[in-house]
Amino acid sequence: MAGALNNIKVLDLSRVLAGPYCTMILGDLGAEVLKVEAPGGSDETRKWGPPFKNDVSAYYLSANRNKKAITVDLKSEEGVEIIKKLVLESDVIINNFKTGTLDRFGLGYDVLEKLNPRIVYCSITGFGETGPEKDMPGYDFIIQAMSGLMSITGTKESGPQKYGVAIVDVLTGLYACIGIQAALLERVQSGKGQKLDISLYDTAVSSLVNIGSNYLMAEKVPSALGNIHANIVPYQTFKTLDSEMVIAVGNDNQYKALCNVLGKPEYATDERFQTNPKRVEYRDIIVPLLQEAFLTKETAYWQEQCKKNNIPSGPIQNLEDVVNDKQLQSRDMFITQEHPTAGPIKMIGSPLKLSRTPVQMKYHPPNPGEHNDEILSRLDLKQTT
Repeated sequence: MAGALNNIKVLDLSRVLAGPYCTMILGDLGAEVLKVEAPGGSDETRKWGPPFKNDVSAYYLSANRNKKAITVDLKSEEGVEIIKKLVLESDVIINNFKTGTLDRFGLGYDVLEKLNPRIVYCSITGFGETGPEKDMPGYDFIIQAMSGLMSITGTKESGPQKYGVAIVDVLTGLYACIGIQAALLERVQSGKGQKLDISLYDTAVSSLVNIGSNYLMAEKVPSALGNIHANIVPYQTFKTLDSEMVIAVGNDNQYKALCNVLGKPEYATDERFQTNPKRVEYRDIIVPLLQEAFLTKETAYWQEQCKKNNIPSGPIQNLEDVVNDKQLQSRDMFITQEHPTAGPIKMIGSPLKLSRTPVQMKYHPPNPGEHNDEILSRLDLKQTT
């Protein structure tokens, strides 16, 4: 069965995470993705490790399935001509070079749009293609610091903390994927492509959501609250008799049910705690009271009681727990693919579940230039470098 983006051809000149993550999603959805690297392979993640399996890095594998691969020397005339010829048959071209780099190669949007007016050209940069910082390189860690994300992550004791993964890269890849698909839909009506200017910095700031909105409304600089929610109580971790768990009470009825489960119905009728705004106001009083109650039983007990009473909760699982989670296994969230160098590789699957055009794992993450002969012969071209 063909994928949802069947017949869409994507020319992927990106590397590391944001761009490759975007194109992997497009590939999962059925697009034909061609990964372009310099001769020998220029995606830095190929060397980011350990862990490696037969010299193939886990990091690279995480963002590059469902692609074919070709190596092209963009600093050579023949390399530029190969890209131009590929653009003629492509629907999308995506890159994350520094601002102006492709223009210097003669592959800027103004040039490629004339070759193929239907091309959707997506540029991912650290700070965008306009503004005083447009020429600065952008890395996820730096962007997390500059955007305010780190200032609200961690605790007063820990100081600013980064997210556990390169979350800005992941979100930027998702925004790029959304923008590309929107441009492809619009092209159906206009017959024309367009340029997308996506920046990590813009994306990180957009991800501040309610915390950003809180500041814009109240003009009060937020502090890092650790596992505590700025606007909801109780919505945090609690220690139990044997471990920790998360409680995420989203409304007053759930709070009342929680108090009953804890054997403390009086906490629900106390006028200081009856509504969420009141609980936020009296956070320093109610949270220690709830914490004291949670310490009387094990996590498994509270989990079962919360489940029976429709109180949102969850255990804090490590990666071994996650991989063995029967819910995730039933959803095919862990897959195995055969790789020509690494052998059988385990990967995280796609969260996209489409009824008529399901995600398919057609191609393993490719080795550098794995499909040179196939692609160049199709284009009736040769590359001497």
